[in-house]
Amino acid sequence: MAEYKALEDFQQITTTIHWNLHSTLKSKIKLWSTKYKNYRTITERIKLNLSPKFISNVDFNFKIDESIIKTMTLNEQTAAREHELIINEIKQIIENFPKTTNEDEIKLTEEEHDLLKLGPRFMFNDPKTASRRRRTELATLKRKIANRFLEKVIIPGRPVEQFIAELDVLLQNLHDIPIFKHNKNDSIKQNKDISSIIVSQLPLFQNSNPLKIPKKKNYELAHLYYLPKAHKPNTPLRPIISGLKHPTIKISKYLHDLLRPLFDKIAQEITETSGFELLKKLDKWSKLNINQQTLFCTIDVVDLYTMIPQVEGVLSLKKMIDYLNLKQIGGLKIETIIRLSRFVMQNNSFSYHGQFYHQIRGGAMDSPLTLTVANCYMFFCEQPIIKQINNSGGLYFRYIDDIFIAINWPARHLFKQIDRWNHFDENIKLSENIGSTADFLDLHMENQNGQLFTTIFQKPSYEPSYLPFNSIHPLHMKKNIIFTMLLRTIRYCSTFQDYLNEREKLRVALLLNKYPNKFIDEQFNNILSKLNIQALTFFNYVNYRQKVIDSPIKEKIPIDYRKTIFVHFTYCSSMKTFPKKFHTLWNKYFGESPINEVLPILGIRNVKNLQRQLIYTK
Repeated sequence: MAEYKALEDFQQITTTIHWNLHSTLKSKIKLWSTKYKNYRTITERIKLNLSPKFISNVDFNFKIDESIIKTMTLNEQTAAREHELIINEIKQIIENFPKTTNEDEIKLTEEEHDLLKLGPRFMFNDPKTASRRRRTELATLKRKIANRFLEKVIIPGRPVEQFIAELDVLLQNLHDIPIFKHNKNDSIKQNKDISSIIVSQLPLFQNSNPLKIPKKKNYELAHLYYLPKAHKPNTPLRPIISGLKHPTIKISKYLHDLLRPLFDKIAQEITETSGFELLKKLDKWSKLNINQQTLFCTIDVVDLYTMIPQVEGVLSLKKMIDYLNLKQIGGLKIETIIRLSRFVMQNNSFSYHGQFYHQIRGGAMDSPLTLTVANCYMFFCEQPIIKQINNSGGLYFRYIDDIFIAINWPARHLFKQIDRWNHFDENIKLSENIGSTADFLDLHMENQNGQLFTTIFQKPSYEPSYLPFNSIHPLHMKKNIIFTMLLRTIRYCSTFQDYLNEREKLRVALLLNKYPNKFIDEQFNNILSKLNIQALTFFNYVNYRQKVIDSPIKEKIPIDYRKTIFVHFTYCSSMKTFPKKFHTLWNKYFGESPINEVLPILGIRNVKNLQRQLIYTK
């Protein structure tokens, strides 16, 4: 009975891998039992000089000669060899059986702890990688320059060769500069230890025409895994179908890039992706409409991606295209786009725990087209709700599956209306949170006796992890982090005290990421200078904050690709002076050339950060 009980316990805790190995081992043990019994019987009969089993014990006329003994000996050798082979197979299976995890074995060493403290974005200074990539990067630049000359119907001459040669020498000198570390105990010195921790490296995924017939060797079935929602009670799991190499993934991305701008066009009035844009609209609305009874309501659309029906989801794309009165998109007929969309939505297959599944409802969470389909389906479902809210003088905004409403209704009436909205479509279920406070995107809002107060909202799972200051990134990136975060603090915090609290939280977070306090203060002052405002105080904060909010956002200047060359080189700490020297060289060789109107834009390539080095992705 103990054996049966042990087997039942094993079945409950086993994984697919364990059970498959158990089944294989079970059949091998059974075969071993038979082989061992045969071998032992043959050995005993030879030892006792007994006749073979096919000779009857009463047949005394049968004489055993040497040929029979020789045959029995060969039979014994064969049985011994078979027995040895099956024993070796069993040993191999047992050795490959997954071992029970030992807590002591998985404990990190002190060096590994220090390494992980650097954060996932941390990058080591790696001039060797920069030097190794140099030839490829120079060859790419040479090809780009040659193409610009050929566009002018001019053969690139000696200046191009001389420019590349001199640039090569410059880069070699920069890559060979020794890097001195002032603190010998600095964790950056653990670069030599990282090779012992790295598990694997992922090769670059090569893009190609998404409408080409895929090659089997380049694709594989998607697999299902779960991400915990650490910011929600009881930590529910979000199912993710990872299909980076799924046969339909490129078509999905192609259709998403084609259709998403169309959705953004029809839904621009009710879609919010930025907390700052929501703040401006809510602030404008509250000046005329907010009172003590004003309610803020956030609504979550339950399982939007996986609940939308596939056929109706694709039809919502057709409805959007008809709404815009389009006959072709990107050179493709509407019929072709709809057929491709249907093909992507209805061909989501994945593996989970050794089993294969075909998704018959909703879309894959990792498929780009699923987002567009879900947005379109929800857009047409929410139109009666939007009309009702607008007619009542309220505000309505949505970001994918999160909805925000500001309305002057009694709470009971709002609950009743949401219950009615839940019956508009059997596939759309709404989960509401109603009160005088609300959190939407990264904005926290409060109605305090008819006055709007706002500040920054951070989920409970938030961690103060920024790009480490000692990471090998250009300094302007680190300055931009401080600028962006403090600018958001000024915009979002409606009171001076909230501003001070959030600013000091930001300071602590930056200090934890190795930013010097002097550098932080310098950047705080530089930001105020860039915004053209004085030091903020209790008395001037409201006016200066409003000035910052009303300041026009600089629009991105469209790039003229005919007059621009993008140049990328791998960055290391010795290349701080490289941009200036590069532009000096460029002007020297091409300032008076036929391509003198071409502007080189210098960018950087990064080496792999800790996350990319330490995490294996399937």
